[in-house]
Amino acid sequence: MEFEDRCLKVQEPKFDCLLFGKPPLAFLQKCRRQLLSCFCSFLLLPSSSASSRNAKGSDLFVPADLDDTLYPLSSGISSHVKKNIEDYMVEKLGIDESKIENLGNLLYKNYGTTMAGLRAIGYSFDYDEYHAFVHGRLPYDNIKPDPVLKHILKNLRIRKLIFTNGDMVHAVRALQRLGLEDCFEGIICFETLNPPCPPQGDEEPVIFDIAGHFARSGTADELPKTPVLCKPNVDAMEEALRIANVNPHKAIFFDDSVRNVQAGKEIGLHTVLVGKSQRVKGADHALESIHNIREALPELWEEAEKAEDVLYAERVAIETSVTA
Repeated sequence: MEFEDRCLKVQEPKFDCLLFGKPPLAFLQKCRRQLLSCFCSFLLLPSSSASSRNAKGSDLFVPADLDDTLYPLSSGISSHVKKNIEDYMVEKLGIDESKIENLGNLLYKNYGTTMAGLRAIGYSFDYDEYHAFVHGRLPYDNIKPDPVLKHILKNLRIRKLIFTNGDMVHAVRALQRLGLEDCFEGIICFETLNPPCPPQGDEEPVIFDIAGHFARSGTADELPKTPVLCKPNVDAMEEALRIANVNPHKAIFFDDSVRNVQAGKEIGLHTVLVGKSQRVKGADHALESIHNIREALPELWEEAEKAEDVLYAERVAIETSVTA
């Protein structure tokens, strides 16, 4: 204990955590609607406690997004998700097919996700059924194992977590396909931030005409609020950090969405935009590929190496004093 306390006083790393985007399978099996930690991003253990620190590295925190961040856009998963969402809107919600494209764009633009927008304008549906429809038919075989990324993450000896808008099942399946299910402490996902949708009554829902609203020169400030908590909503990001007990100034957030990165910057996170070669407002770094993480952020490995040096020096000093 004395050795551990002395070591913790010496270490003052710049970052506590890396945020990415999906949870490990063991956690999913243990608790579907609770947080263990999360790959598009947050770790659960308090950074102030000795138990939260990796004995092999520094006390850093990395929250990260999953989809199109840990695996590339070229996988085609995003286009299939979009198609499945549109099919759900037609088949399950009875929305006219001719209105789908414009409606979907308006919802995504104003609410962050189509699902959050659908709930805002009055549609009620079972969240698990929605996710099963949208994600359950995805061609997960398009996501290939990534041993290079696994090697990078395994050698990054700091706390890592997934933070995703997706559901737990989807996050786990994607991580398994990538071969990264053992690279993260846990996942913050849709179920972490949102309770089940209340059952719909017998009355017909009153649907807000968002297309007509903007056609009449209405403003975004006049839109109905959504009960769904998700990125890039700042409240969602702050809640995820609260659950994970993470200081945003000690965490690095990886995401492929400019809006999510800008929201992360707004609450104090160090931000990395993935999939782009040029930085944008709100992004501290831009990585064309997640594989470039070591070249872009060498300080993460330097911090870990410094911590290892401190641990080794302390251990040698204690062993020397014992044998002397």
